[in-house]
Amino acid sequence: MAVDYTVIVVYLVGMLAVGWWGMRRAKSKSEFLVAGRRLGPTMYSGTMAAIVLGGASTIGGVGLGYQYGLSGAWMVFTIGLGLLALSVFFSARIARLKVYTVSEMLDLRYGGRAGVISGVVMWAYTLMLAVTSTIAYATIFDVLFDMNRTIAIILGGSIVVAYSTLGGMWSITLTDMVQFVVKTIGVLLLLLPIAVVKAGGFSEMKAQLPTEYFDPLGIGGETIFTYVLIYTFGMLIGQDIWQRVFTAGSDRTAKWGGTVAGTYCLVYALAGAVIGTAAKVLYPKLGSPDDAFATIVKDELPMGVRGLVLAAALAAVMSTSSGALIACATVANNDIWSRLRGAVTTASDATASDATASDEERDEVRGNRAFILIMGVAVICTAIALNNVVEALTVAYNLLVGGLLVPILGGLLWKRGTAQGALAAVAVGGLAVIGLMASYGILANEPVYYGLLSSLAVYVIVSLATPATDPAVLAAWRERLAGRTSEPVSESVPAHQ
Repeated sequence: MAVDYTVIVVYLVGMLAVGWWGMRRAKSKSEFLVAGRRLGPTMYSGTMAAIVLGGASTIGGVGLGYQYGLSGAWMVFTIGLGLLALSVFFSARIARLKVYTVSEMLDLRYGGRAGVISGVVMWAYTLMLAVTSTIAYATIFDVLFDMNRTIAIILGGSIVVAYSTLGGMWSITLTDMVQFVVKTIGVLLLLLPIAVVKAGGFSEMKAQLPTEYFDPLGIGGETIFTYVLIYTFGMLIGQDIWQRVFTAGSDRTAKWGGTVAGTYCLVYALAGAVIGTAAKVLYPKLGSPDDAFATIVKDELPMGVRGLVLAAALAAVMSTSSGALIACATVANNDIWSRLRGAVTTASDATASDATASDEERDEVRGNRAFILIMGVAVICTAIALNNVVEALTVAYNLLVGGLLVPILGGLLWKRGTAQGALAAVAVGGLAVIGLMASYGILANEPVYYGLLSSLAVYVIVSLATPATDPAVLAAWRERLAGRTSEPVSESVPAHQ
């Protein structure tokens, strides 16, 4: 294992080195939180694919393939569909808004009165997303070093917190690009063909396994529908995803770079399912489907290659963890703490502050850096204490989709939507989801179904029953959507490829 250990250690040290380098770039709030809004298509595509394809997509995707066969690809496939929908239909408009958080978008659209509650919901979602990613370190380091769960979480979490705190989005973008390359080589180019060959090829896999393992809908129609509702729609509104859209250097980059990333996700989904299906042939009686990835890597891959593939799994977890961490810290600082201390600047007058690295800008960078550190410590402590992460993440996703999907998409698509309607939709949808989870169970499908429907009904009814949004607010919103606001000097620098 010495060669494998060397590969992993070099990879981890490299992540810290990139974080240190990124610290020299992050001199303003814009550079620190959204990489100066000037990523080119290559970096944008790679980093967007990296953040959405985390530990759940890699380890969990292989596990679903082990359990259900090719139809196990549907979870990651719906993530890719969501990213494609976001990129094609919404990303250009989102990028032109020149905001930092989803709640700032709601403030801008509804007149500065709809972002407080949404900030709390979004913070809970991003926190739990970071926590579940951090817990995944325990699985990987256990395979590598037979390491204690708590120590593994602290080690993996500390590395992510360190490079994220140092350089913000610049460090995360650069490390995600490395992680994207490592995942592509490790999972798609190495593990996938080796797993299929070890299982005897597709003909042997078909001979060894029941026919339902090769049924595209074998996982079940209701499960696929739930995946679409949670993951596809979740991709449209998550702060962690939007914050990456904000990094795009142009409308074209946001649209076509995201389309490339979404297509990559579809390929990654199928690869994970095929690897899991091969693992079922090789190890038909594993204790848990989620053990399939670690088992096939540990037992079937040669040294060196094994280290690279485990580094790919580590890369998948780190990319999601770091993206969720900076999103969590950004929401906590900009949408919650700033409002509590009464010093928030509304999204409608926040465009010019990105222009220079003034004293105020440097103070904002230090403040955001401090929040990443604080949220990072909270994530690590929560990850150590938490046992049932599936339930925790389900609660977060249900609240996100049930409470925020309607007012966000409604604001983008329906000009008659009002602040009162948005607030009612968030409150009623969120409360409905919580109440129904208490009634049906946290893992049931009904809470998100009925929560979303109640949110939609309340949004439409209350919006129609209340005065239309101030024309001046809508005019400012349309100006921002059209990209006719003045752009900061720093954002006119040529895009990084």
